[in-house]
Amino acid sequence: MSDRADPVDLSAPIPAAPAAPGEHDPAVVRLALIAVSATLLFASLGQTIVSTAMPIMVADLGGMEHITWVITAYLMASTIGAPIAGKLSDLYGRKAVLQSAIGVFLAGAILCGFAWSMGMIIAGRLIQGAGAGALIVTSMAVVGDLLPARQRGQAQGLMGAAFGVSTVVGPLLGGFIVQHWSWHWIFFVNFPVGALAFVVLGMALPSRSDRSRKSVDYAGAVLLATILASAVLISNMGGTVLPWSHPGVLALAALGLAALVGFVLVERRAPEPILPLSLFRNNAFLTVNSMGFLIGMAMFGTITFLPLFLQVAKGVSPTQSGLFLVPMMGGLLGGSIGAGRIMSKRGTYKIMPILSTALLCLSMLALTRLSGDTPLWLLALNMVGVGLGLGPVFSVGVTAIQNSVPRSMIGVGTASANMFRLIGGSIGTAGFGAIFGMGLARNLEGHLPEGMGGGIRSMSAEMVHALPAEQQQAIIDGFSAALHPVFFIASAGAALACGIGFLLHERPLED
Repeated sequence: MSDRADPVDLSAPIPAAPAAPGEHDPAVVRLALIAVSATLLFASLGQTIVSTAMPIMVADLGGMEHITWVITAYLMASTIGAPIAGKLSDLYGRKAVLQSAIGVFLAGAILCGFAWSMGMIIAGRLIQGAGAGALIVTSMAVVGDLLPARQRGQAQGLMGAAFGVSTVVGPLLGGFIVQHWSWHWIFFVNFPVGALAFVVLGMALPSRSDRSRKSVDYAGAVLLATILASAVLISNMGGTVLPWSHPGVLALAALGLAALVGFVLVERRAPEPILPLSLFRNNAFLTVNSMGFLIGMAMFGTITFLPLFLQVAKGVSPTQSGLFLVPMMGGLLGGSIGAGRIMSKRGTYKIMPILSTALLCLSMLALTRLSGDTPLWLLALNMVGVGLGLGPVFSVGVTAIQNSVPRSMIGVGTASANMFRLIGGSIGTAGFGAIFGMGLARNLEGHLPEGMGGGIRSMSAEMVHALPAEQQQAIIDGFSAALHPVFFIASAGAALACGIGFLLHERPLED
């Protein structure tokens, strides 16, 4: 008799997890997987829907220098919220955490939708991000609850596909809304989707029957949040808003270091640590999350700056700039689903992230050649390579961690994959924004018209393309050159992730 498991087919009854025979009805499992995939899509859209709208939103509220904060605030809050939500879902059940997170996400959307300043936008994005981080990791943890390890591969591939769809649907939807209505509506569009997700999750997931009082590691949660926030803020402000030697930057560094020491001491004694230190001795936890950190830098750097390049350097509309993320989505979908099917069939997975990160390295390296003369078809081809490089890392990484941690830690283990990827994304986006901003200021010095009030901070695609041809070309060349270091560093990160992949100890997936 073969020991290989058949792949999961969502159109057919799905067997329940063997840990509790008879606990999961196949129809309920199927509905639950569909519901959490939709929830993951809903949360992920919040990350990407603002990317194509940012040039218009920033021009309306003022401040090109704030452009990365709209993304960074969301990513920072998601990074902080992910491990906390993962642990709470282990303690109190997935359903309660998912429904609570939907409420938090929508509260942030209300604040952003009615915002009249960048401060309100950033505050709303922080609240949204906290809810989204909880939604993403808890959705993925549900798969670990419902399916045995061998069958999680394909299901996690579908989850990765939902995440990939958001990378394109979000920018497209955001571009369409700002082009035909107002940027405020990119936040209000979340409400019907959130309400539907809340109802479906209530139907699909069981409530936890255990009502006993749990020990929550509040001190660990606060210290972990302090560590992550300090890291993101230092990367965002250091060398740009404030010099590296500024007392504020040094104080943040000292605060983060003190929080790290306190976190280690607290977690050693906590009955239910928010992030158990024993996980850092787990090979899959270390290697997958190290790769995820580096991949997050490449992914969010691409999503943030590519639409901006297309609008300024190529003169395309916000909606059209979003369309150029479609090839990346196609590659990500194919890579994620394909890797999931291979895992379910073979029960092995190590080689896939190694090959995919090598392809990602080459694709990001090709983007360092971007210029105003780059053909759009070549750009689309590069984006397919980026997507194929990202997809397998998502599905393989979560499955590898869930296969190596105790069942009682599936929530926090799953959260770690998202947390480290978002740390890389937030720090990478902030760092890339600083590099891009400095390069842009240097490259455009003396090329901007004297009548342009506010200089670079008020520059828009419309302003650039209204200039005389010679001046316009100089600005486009300077803009393109400022992006080259961003993609070069992302390529180096992907190469390092590829090397780390060889260190992964593969544990065959059991059925």
